[in-house]
Amino acid sequence: MRWRRCGEDAALLDCDSLDQMRAAHATVLAARPPGVVDLVPGARSLLVVGGVAAVRALLEAADLAHPPVDEPREVTLDVRYDGEDLALIAADAGVSPDTVVAMHTEAVYTVAFTGFAPGFGYLTGLPAPLRQPRLESPRTRVPAGSVGLAGEFTGVYPRESPGGWRLLGHTSATLFDPRADPPALFAPGDRVRFRSVR
Repeated sequence: MRWRRCGEDAALLDCDSLDQMRAAHATVLAARPPGVVDLVPGARSLLVVGGVAAVRALLEAADLAHPPVDEPREVTLDVRYDGEDLALIAADAGVSPDTVVAMHTEAVYTVAFTGFAPGFGYLTGLPAPLRQPRLESPRTRVPAGSVGLAGEFTGVYPRESPGGWRLLGHTSATLFDPRADPPALFAPGDRVRFRSVR
């Protein structure tokens, strides 16, 4: 791991892997060092705002191979598996569309980090046959609620936007509402399940 200063009271921790970042994030959350104002996890990084010296000392002494385990919050989303790329995903996985739906709904996902758009969670736990590349040409318009996958992640577009993920289906769940408390449905560490509906 490597630390880089970010302004006067923040630092970015570059991690070797997504798992290492998640372990560091869980360790800091469990210990709650004084002075920490915010933690922003990324795919291979953790931004620490405030209390940087305390966090650095904590992580240098921590056993990140065995991070603290907390009981995660669980969210279940109802999905209509009618996505534009369902047949493509099935063909590339070498299975039927029904098998793609079964694989996607049987897995349990974890919100590794959020980003791209408010409320967008990058969910890990995607079965290996569904780990597929982004589309060669991104779409200029992906509807809100679209459930997609790209690489090792699956996720849901919280609002209409451009995007290059392969689309499995759609949910009517609200992923981001600025008037809600909290405004985002997903937070890092949450567990997510998808349930197929007609």
